[in-house]
Amino acid sequence: MSLWVDKYRPKTLAQLSYHDRISQNLKALSASGDFPHLLVYGPTGAGKKTRVYATLQEIFGSAVERLKIDVKTFTTSSNRKLEFNVISSPYHLEITPSDMGNNDRVVIQDLLKDVASTEQVDFTSSKVKHRFKVVVINEADCLSRDAQAALRRTMEKYSANTRLILVCNSISNIIPPIKSRTLLVRIPKPTIEEIGDILNMVAKKEQVKFNSNDPQAITSFLNNLAEKSDRNLRRSLLAFETISMQNETIPITNNSGPQLTLDWEIIISGIADAVLKSRSVATLAKLRDAYYELLAHCIPAKIILKTLLFNLIEKLGDSNVVPKLVELASDYDERLSLGQKSIFHLEGFTANAMVALES
Repeated sequence: MSLWVDKYRPKTLAQLSYHDRISQNLKALSASGDFPHLLVYGPTGAGKKTRVYATLQEIFGSAVERLKIDVKTFTTSSNRKLEFNVISSPYHLEITPSDMGNNDRVVIQDLLKDVASTEQVDFTSSKVKHRFKVVVINEADCLSRDAQAALRRTMEKYSANTRLILVCNSISNIIPPIKSRTLLVRIPKPTIEEIGDILNMVAKKEQVKFNSNDPQAITSFLNNLAEKSDRNLRRSLLAFETISMQNETIPITNNSGPQLTLDWEIIISGIADAVLKSRSVATLAKLRDAYYELLAHCIPAKIILKTLLFNLIEKLGDSNVVPKLVELASDYDERLSLGQKSIFHLEGFTANAMVALES
């Protein structure tokens, strides 16, 4: 039994119900003989990966759904062996080099060189339509400068056999040479009404029951759900499925949506309260357990840092210390990209935030 977010994920560009102009442009690119390198960016939950796979489906057909996971072994310059997971189909590969930290350059150089050195041939038809293989690179904005430089050289040298699709949330960390060699495709957040329509469609197919038969009340409830999810379609679907599993009949009162505060968000809000209440070494020692708990539950360190900063800003209001906190968060966000132990940098930001607040 799959989650609704996977069960109802569109597989073709025609099935996507929002951003029609982007879908039409991607379809035109797929039909043309010259498919460029792409840099797909936009906020979390906007449907970037869904649109990328729908584009691959348009180019290669249903064969891109035959996925397998391979474990590749790479050797660094210090003779250290690294294992790296690669999701692949006969026509494409999907990798996340940033998982390897500062060793992402090794993955870029070795893996892409192997892929690009072999010519893609389609033996299933009498006429070869596409002689290139597509490599999807997730979290491209988290790649180190060395990895991006290696990526640029690969794009230049093996452009005949390889097409790259870079997926990221922001292009601010992407070096200009890569931007100039790719077609930038921005995927904005869907509107509240568009998410509401998708939730309504899922509710009908799953036969979700509400305590009201008023279509306007149901629509208002689903729109509120989308708004409280910050127009994040993935989060909206997951929250809606959770609510439907917890309630045999979903209650709708005063056309208001449910409270959508996640456990890890509550913990980070508690950390912000502790920093503002007591700025001491003892408080910092207690917060280490909270940070370890968040990291152990696979909450990314950068998400923890960003959420903590926003919580502090919200609780402080128009305080003069807010610009200093933003500057500190920017520094430690960069250090999280360069360092290995996330807990050190999270504690470092917390300690410096306490000093800034105290002064």
